Amino acid sequence: MTASKQQFLDNPLGQKTSLEDVLDAFEFLDDWEDRYAFIIDLGKQLPEFPDEARTEENYVHGCQSQVWVIHQYDEDSGKLFLLIDSDAMIVRGLAAIILVALNAKSPRELLATDIDELFEQLDLMRHISPTRGNGLRAMVSKIRDIAATEAAA
Repeated sequence: MTASKQQFLDNPLGQKTSLEDVLDAFEFLDDWEDRYAFIIDLGKQLPEFPDEARTEENYVHGCQSQVWVIHQYDEDSGKLFLLIDSDAMIVRGLAAIILVALNAKSPRELLATDIDELFEQLDLMRHISPTRGNGLRAMVSKIRDIAATEAAA
């Protein structure tokens, strides 16, 4: 069994937990140790990811950790819903930040989102390892590919 429509819709990231929430927290937390703790806590909001979706097709290549992405396009709302999982806590948190920015948007809105600007605002790339940065970009690239495919359909 794969993720149900309800699992996608119940994902709080990008819906209940907004980009504003993350930006406000980063502004409030001026110490990077506290920010890392916040990122890890954010990752704990990721919904359960179905074991059967941990396939090669859903695997994100280019990440140091194991990462999987699945999606569901809701024709009624025109929105793309995403689920991400990783075996590493910090990567789960980074994935949560990506979901806050990109989940529950139309494919065109998602493609128009300047995720690099967000990473710059959060100063993420200076505070994560180069391999984590490459993994972050790989997750975004896979999600953009999904959105491009849905936008073209």
